[in-house]
Order: sequence, then structure tokens, then C-alpha cells
Amino acid sequence: MSEYTAPLSTPAGAPRRRSEPESAVPEPGAVTIVVPTFNESANVRRLLHQITESVPARMPCEVLFVDDSTDDTPEVIREAAKDCPYPVAVLHRDEPVGGLGGAVVEGLKAAASEWIVVMDGDCQHPPSLVPELIATGERANAGLVVASRYIAGGSRAGLAGGYRVAVSRGATWLAKALFPRRLHGISDPMSGFFAIRRSAVTADVLKPLGYKILLELAARSRPRQVAEVPFAFQDRYAGESKSSAREGFRFLRHLAGLRTASPVARMIGFGLIGASGFVPNLVGLAVLTGLGTHYVLAEILANQLGVAWNFLLIEQLLFRDRRGHRRWWNRLGRFALLANADLVLRIPLIALLVDRFGMAVLSATALALVLTFVLRFVGTEALVYLPRRRGNRTTARRAV
Repeated sequence: MSEYTAPLSTPAGAPRRRSEPESAVPEPGAVTIVVPTFNESANVRRLLHQITESVPARMPCEVLFVDDSTDDTPEVIREAAKDCPYPVAVLHRDEPVGGLGGAVVEGLKAAASEWIVVMDGDCQHPPSLVPELIATGERANAGLVVASRYIAGGSRAGLAGGYRVAVSRGATWLAKALFPRRLHGISDPMSGFFAIRRSAVTADVLKPLGYKILLELAARSRPRQVAEVPFAFQDRYAGESKSSAREGFRFLRHLAGLRTASPVARMIGFGLIGASGFVPNLVGLAVLTGLGTHYVLAEILANQLGVAWNFLLIEQLLFRDRRGHRRWWNRLGRFALLANADLVLRIPLIALLVDRFGMAVLSATALALVLTFVLRFVGTEALVYLPRRRGNRTTARRAV
């Protein structure tokens, strides 16, 4: 990463920040405005000007851009920062891990102010709302204040076209349906505009994927007290929206990862994925037997299709954040071994339950299915996706 910080003193001839009567808002703490950017060179100068015009002079303020751009956005920010009466910093990431959500997490880690305001760099989030976000948090003693498009006084007018409106509404409904408790009291979990107390968030527990960082915050480390203020979503000033079908798929993967974070939920997801594997298994079996393949060989080969299907889904939906511990071919080999061992184990187990314990065949089969499923799930977690233990020599070298 590379970083640049503008001079802390006000340059000669720089515009003065707006002054307000002392009674306008409660006395605020300092605020760091974190702006994740990706190719927003046409917007950042206007955004800095809006912040200058909106944030009261008595509110200690700094702006931190966390930039993943492939254009000249960092250079434009550095040039525009020379005319700003507040500190401006650019943290450029060479590797955009976690997308725009990951950029926000880097900003949360770097911010030193009591309050952190997160907003987009495309001028669709009005900086004039920053003082109100902080004031509302102070009045309500809240840890998180969300700028919402979906409460009285809010508007989603800046969403371009009916398609984006429908997608936004659908994503909001889906998120609230999956996390009714965590998102209780948050009408707009898709909002990218919010204020959070630095003491209310532990950035290390966040594992964002894509740009819906508020959902990640609420699901993993939601503060107890949450407040909302309405805001009107503005038209994009310049450039194109980063929303795409690819981001939509990343959002769905993110939802699945959050929903299956607990072991019980992960086991349920594992079972549902396993059940879905019967579809490619049966299709493969029908095709192979139709081609004249002996049914025993066809069953063995078709079972591998189900194994591959299950592996791809659990990689993307259940264990996405644990894939770095082993190479993909290592994970696939271990998973396939466990999945095929299930078939070998199940028949002797059924025979044992019937002959030794006198169980009926159907009951023994059902119990064997449950037992082998649990063993397969535990084995998958322990043998495929848990980190490998490192030797004492490596540990000692790292400690030194």
C-alpha cells in the first residue's frame, strides 16, 4: 500500500469551512470521513468541495480515501487536497482484497477519530448530512447511525431506472428476511452512508465481500444502539455505476457466507448442498446408462459429478474465507476422498445395525445416513478447511 497525507495546516487562499452557531448541533467529537474509491477521478474534487461547504469549522474533520483505482484518482485527490482546509489522506491498495467493503475496513483500521463516517466517492451521498449523523449519534448515545432512503423524508431518486430500484428493494428484503434480529431497526441495510463510533466496531472480525459493508457490520459486530436519519440518494455526478451482475453474485455469496457463519447454520447448508448433489448425480447416471455404460461403473462416475457439484458450492457458499489454507487440488482431493468413503462406510454400518442391533432395514438406513452425514461434515471442516498446524520451528521463527 502507498499513502499520502496532505499538510495539516490550511493553505493560503484555501476556502474556509462553513461556520455555524454553537447551538446548531451538540458538541461533536472528531470525525474521520472514509471514502472508498475505484476510478472516481471525475468526482473527488467536487466531493472535497462539498465537504468543505458542509462540515462546520468547529468539527475536527479529516478525510481518508482508500483507493483501489486503476486510473489517476490518487493523483487527482492529492492535487485537490492542496486546496482543502482539513487533512486529506490517500491510502492506495495495490491488491483490492474484499472489494470496496475491504477498502472501508482498511479505513476503519486507519481512522483515529471518535466518529467514522463512511460514504461513497460518487457524490450520491450528500456531505451536508455528516453533522446530522454525528449529532443524532450523540443525542441517542448510538454506536451506529444509518442514513436511510426508506424512512420518512428519505428518497431513492438517484437510483437510475426501475431495474436498479427493483434490485435494491429485492436485496433489502432478502437481507432483512435472512437476518431479522441483526437488522431490526435498520430500514436500509444496503446503505453505504453511515456513521459509527470507533469503539463500537472491531475491524478484525469483518470479512467483507463486495460493497455492502453495512450489512457486514450489522451481521458480525452490530452496536447495541442504532439510530437512523433520512437522506435523499443523489444522482451520480460523473462516471458510471459500479453495480453489475458480477457484484450481484458477490452479494449473494456474501449473504450465504454471513448466514452460515455459525456451525449449526453451516451444517444445515452443508446438508442442503448435499441434497442438491442428487440432481447432477441422477442426470449423469441417466446419460451414462443411456450410452450403454454398465450401471456399476455409471454409478461410480455419476457419483463423482455429485461430488464435484457439492465441492464447488461449499467452496463458494460455506468455506470461502477458509480456502487459503490449502491449494484447491488438495482441498478437492480430500473432499472427494471423504465423499466416496461415505459410500464405503454406509453399507457395513447398515449391516451392523440390522444384524447386531436388530434394527429394521429402513430405520438402519436412515440412521446410517444421518451418522455418515455428520461424520462427513465434521471431516470436511477438520480435514479440508481447518488451518494446518505449523511446526515449532516455524512458530519460533515467527516469534523471533
